[in-house]
Amino acid sequence: MRMPSAPAVQTRRPPAAERVYAHVKDAVLQRRYEGGTLLTEGDLAEEVGVSRTPVREALLRLEGEGLLKLYPKKGALVLAVSAQEIADVVETRLLVEKHAVAKAVPAPPELLRRLERLVADMRRQAAAGDLAAVSHSDRAFHAEIVRNAGNRILAGLYEQLRDRQLRMGVAVMHAHPDRIAKNIAEHTEILEALRAGDSDAATAVVDRHIGWVRNLARGEER
Repeated sequence: MRMPSAPAVQTRRPPAAERVYAHVKDAVLQRRYEGGTLLTEGDLAEEVGVSRTPVREALLRLEGEGLLKLYPKKGALVLAVSAQEIADVVETRLLVEKHAVAKAVPAPPELLRRLERLVADMRRQAAAGDLAAVSHSDRAFHAEIVRNAGNRILAGLYEQLRDRQLRMGVAVMHAHPDRIAKNIAEHTEILEALRAGDSDAATAVVDRHIGWVRNLARGEER
């Protein structure tokens, strides 16, 4: 006797507005839509294959996140990363990450293993020229140290910087490709300081590593 075949599993597509939101946000964060680009509802509707109504909903959401500025009857302008935004993000990161890296000593073995894997990922991604992936691994390295501090409020605050960090990271790597090797070297220094149980050295490297972005925004590249 022939058994009835199992019903096909249907994968439900995300709502139209969610698809537009993800499409535009990813393009902005990965710099496929550069700062200063004017996006129109019609073009986006055609790209994603939806009507204009969900496009409008998605653009309003992205404006609320500070990535776009809407202009009625014209479209949405992709906002460039400002020097003030960079300074604000760097200041917040230094406050959070210097505290977290000092608290990571003595470092749990599992934290060290995760950091080792992320440094290896960055080396492989850099060799392949995948700057977006390097930026994700870069951020994940720092996020691991912050989560290890065990403070959920602090980790939540840090998570709110996620999109800004990714966007800034990709922009810096495109503008200063030589910085990728330096970032990997400094991540290795942080890892070695944690492995050695030297909180002062780890904090000093974090200060230098993150402070470089602030110096860049000020025109004081080093």
